[in-house]
Amino acid sequence: MNAVRVGIIGFGRIGAEHAGWLGESKNIRAVAAADVTAARREMAGRKGLRGYEHFEDLFGDSSIDAVLISSPTSMHFDQASAALLAGKHVMIEKPMTTNLDDARQLLELATERKRVLSVFHNRRWDADFLAVKRAIESGVFGKIINIESRLGQWASCVGPAAKEYRPNWRNEGTFGGGGLFDWGSHFVDQMWQLMLPARPVGVFAQLRHNVWSDDCDDFARVCIDFDNGAVGVVEINSTTMLPLPRWHIDGTAGSAESPHSPTFDVGRWAEIEFKLAGAEASRRLPAGAKGLSEIQIWERFAGAIAGEGEPAVTAESVLPTMALLDAARESGLNGQAVIPAF
Repeated sequence: MNAVRVGIIGFGRIGAEHAGWLGESKNIRAVAAADVTAARREMAGRKGLRGYEHFEDLFGDSSIDAVLISSPTSMHFDQASAALLAGKHVMIEKPMTTNLDDARQLLELATERKRVLSVFHNRRWDADFLAVKRAIESGVFGKIINIESRLGQWASCVGPAAKEYRPNWRNEGTFGGGGLFDWGSHFVDQMWQLMLPARPVGVFAQLRHNVWSDDCDDFARVCIDFDNGAVGVVEINSTTMLPLPRWHIDGTAGSAESPHSPTFDVGRWAEIEFKLAGAEASRRLPAGAKGLSEIQIWERFAGAIAGEGEPAVTAESVLPTMALLDAARESGLNGQAVIPAF
């Protein structure tokens, strides 16, 4: 098949990373980028991409088959809707949108327009997540009692943002900033999948802005009750000098932990030590199945456009994640547990 041609909306740090991944594939490649800042358009040009100042102009380019939405979170819905209406297939950086209703509308529009819609939840294939998943599925823990999934650091979630365009937007509520939407969207997505076939029945969240932001969370703790009695905790804490373990898991047969990594090294996170109930020594849990690379996720997207199966992440599969994020935000506002809209 001919290579799928992709236009990138928002050529910031992650947009540029995607351009690199797409450059490694023969089936799909980046050909253009739209960004409001001249410096980022110039960077895209140095990578061989056509530059557009306005995303609407990119949508009008008939040579482009698909678009990546890698703009700030609050822009995802409007830009993805416009792309679908323009006849483009769409990949959206996580989180899909800022709320479940918008996510459902995008799915309905993609179905109506017969376009492929996917979300770049690449951490469904992280080595640590797959190792935990394998251990749970093989019964290592017995009945799961508690799963805690954390990221801790003394630094905002902005990280190495593109300096040319509002580098602090991840700390601004109007742009969809905050830890819950940043790392939290990945970890919430992982949590409900780990607990399948159990279903979330309640969410209680504590969302606070303490150090890095005035209007969105730099501390997010989300507690999820499942219908099998297990509890899941997702915590993104960018205000700690003493980060807790990446994973802590308790079951009727034993417990496990994996270490914090200041560089977000999934290999380090995958060093999961399990201690059998009543035992003195621990043992390392085996690795999970080999996960998809970012390039392979894009190639699966190209295959779906060609009618060769589904993308690696279907839009439908992201709706539970959006329901949990909605419930967490509502709980964080009213201080009460919320039943997620599954």
